[in-house]
Amino acid sequence: METLKEVDLKKKLLPSQNSVGFLIRHIGDVELLFAKNVFGATDIHVTARTVIEKLDSGEWTNLIELKEYVNYSFESLKNIVEKQTDIDWSTEITTKEFGTKTKAEAFGRIVSHTAYHAGQLAIINKYGTN
Repeated sequence: METLKEVDLKKKLLPSQNSVGFLIRHIGDVELLFAKNVFGATDIHVTARTVIEKLDSGEWTNLIELKEYVNYSFESLKNIVEKQTDIDWSTEITTKEFGTKTKAEAFGRIVSHTAYHAGQLAIINKYGTN
């Protein structure tokens, strides 16, 4: 994230339709959904457009806004995770996206989700074109 330039946000690696900007926004959207719906951060209001629309509309091109968004999503997720008690980690959560899992299993899911897309970002940024 620190080395990205605004011009990088439009990069894609064909045949994929997802741009660097879209993936950054998607990471933030999903982290906020997990903070709210899995870990109970009721103060979070999120409209996860990348999840809803499932397509890259090409609008995710403002680097400052995207950096602020993923910083906010990371801090929100971090803060609510830190509030979990030992008992909370064994609590089961059911969502339509991944069924029933304990909060510990769901935490593994969000970590692997973010890591997966971070890897995609690095590859697209290195080899993709506008």
